[in-house]
Amino acid sequence: MTENVVVLGAGYAGTGAITTLQSELGGNARLTWIADVDYHLVLHEAHRVIRDPSVRSDITFPVDEVAAPSTRFIQDEVTGLDVDEQVVELADGDDVEYDYVLVALGSQTAFYGIPGLKEHSLTLKSLDDALEIHEAVKEASQEATRGEPAQIVIGGAGLSGIQTAGEIAEFRDEHRAPVEIHLVEALEEIFPGNDPEIQQALRDLLEEAGVHIHTDDPITEATDEQIEFDEGEPLEYDILVWTGGITGRDALNGADLENEHNRLTTEANFQTSNERVFAIGDSAVIDQGDQPAPPTAQAAWQAADVVGENIARAIENRPLKTWEHEDKGTVISVGEKAVAHDVKPAMGLSLPVDTFGGVPAQTLKKMIAARWIADITSWNEARKSWSSL
Repeated sequence: MTENVVVLGAGYAGTGAITTLQSELGGNARLTWIADVDYHLVLHEAHRVIRDPSVRSDITFPVDEVAAPSTRFIQDEVTGLDVDEQVVELADGDDVEYDYVLVALGSQTAFYGIPGLKEHSLTLKSLDDALEIHEAVKEASQEATRGEPAQIVIGGAGLSGIQTAGEIAEFRDEHRAPVEIHLVEALEEIFPGNDPEIQQALRDLLEEAGVHIHTDDPITEATDEQIEFDEGEPLEYDILVWTGGITGRDALNGADLENEHNRLTTEANFQTSNERVFAIGDSAVIDQGDQPAPPTAQAAWQAADVVGENIARAIENRPLKTWEHEDKGTVISVGEKAVAHDVKPAMGLSLPVDTFGGVPAQTLKKMIAARWIADITSWNEARKSWSSL
């Protein structure tokens, strides 16, 4: 009997899984892909759109460039997952039945119950979000003066917050915009939980770009004019962007599956508490022993390579593979500049330094994005996107 395999989401995890499943399943299953947009966004480059909206054409790829002719695509919002009936519930269309489903819906922004934060902040989880930030910065800068510059606050100094601050600084410099940028982090240092060497390198680039850094004081409330801190003086803003954390999608609220904050918990083979439901990417908390796999693009790419084979194995009633995340290093951009840390080169080679910047780091960041684009489309598409990466 031909099995129905359904993939939810067009982010890194979902798109990568589709390409893997198309090669693994052959004629053993019907493959359906469901997402709320009809394109894949290279999300870790979405911050580029804040500076220049024209970049979007180089970092978005229509699903028909990824999906094989035999793969059925449905553009709709997933609103629920009924594991008893084995159906995916959609906002506009009919329920979609499955024999196996892969949840790769990504995440949404977490606001941690901070009063007023959700109501008064912009986020960066989609192409539309990046365009909205661009328009807000553009409008605020047009209404500001040198004597009273627009105050832009980015809450959360992780990867997204740092890259957002860097792009707004580039916009300011390119347009000679009267803008002041503040990067706020509740913990003691930016890029929390990472090596002090890369933390300092990023701090140096941000300060060189004129970004004011505020650390070690959590936000306790946001109003329509200012954010308030646990200890420090309030900080007034014209634009507030919040990049402080993630949680699972609301669509998973009612699913009868083990989860942590709407992120499905899985074994190292991506199988959830229901053997017919798999999960990867930001939708999942994947067991890796002492701590789960990180919710990063790199981890999603790696998992997508394995999950397709595991679903094929499940259909054939064969043992599933166990996946182990391999940290291949970190590369972060601050505007046109970049910092790379603890990068693992190919063929087991080692680099003479742990942290580096300049042209090598910039080129490496471009190469990482280009490789992903080539994997899901073609090297020709990657080549065309190179200048925007």
